[in-house]
Amino acid sequence: MDKNHRDKSEKQASENSLVEWVKTIGVSLLLAFGIRTFVAEARYIPSESMLPTLQVNDRLIIDKVTYDFRTPERGEIVVFQPTSALKEQGFKDAFIKRIVGLPGDQVAVKKGTVYVNGQPLQENYLAGPPDYEYGPVVVPPDSYLVLGDNRNHSFDSHFWGFVPRQNIIGRAAVRFWPPNRIGGIPSP
Repeated sequence: MDKNHRDKSEKQASENSLVEWVKTIGVSLLLAFGIRTFVAEARYIPSESMLPTLQVNDRLIIDKVTYDFRTPERGEIVVFQPTSALKEQGFKDAFIKRIVGLPGDQVAVKKGTVYVNGQPLQENYLAGPPDYEYGPVVVPPDSYLVLGDNRNHSFDSHFWGFVPRQNIIGRAAVRFWPPNRIGGIPSP
């Protein structure tokens, strides 16, 4: 094999290697973007509004697919984009809260208890009973009433109203950090 042929072969091998690297990185980025956009994404907990269920700095996987096949259910923890009322107050980042009221439900908070359609809601996940009165209100169609588990320290629906269905990004599915708290997010 002459020197020119060997140099040409080495150059082609080097170019092929570069092309393979570019393809691999491109496909990886496309998959990562596609998964984050349509399937699941990681989020962290920035505040104490969901104590004791979720701790500050917990890291979660948000399932974005489930609600393509069914509607959100009472008790599920959801991540949602700010409502119009929240945007007017300057909020831009997503919120995380628990669904308490479904479309058409009548919700009230009286004497430390949440009532849905006149029945007390069993809530063994609360930091403490709410120390405020609210409602009764009827949840509009295609909307949800959401509250934090740390009711007395949560900026939630009882302050700013209902979450439209289209604002819901997905449901909190799995905690992956810290290691001693890895596992699924329970829904009553």
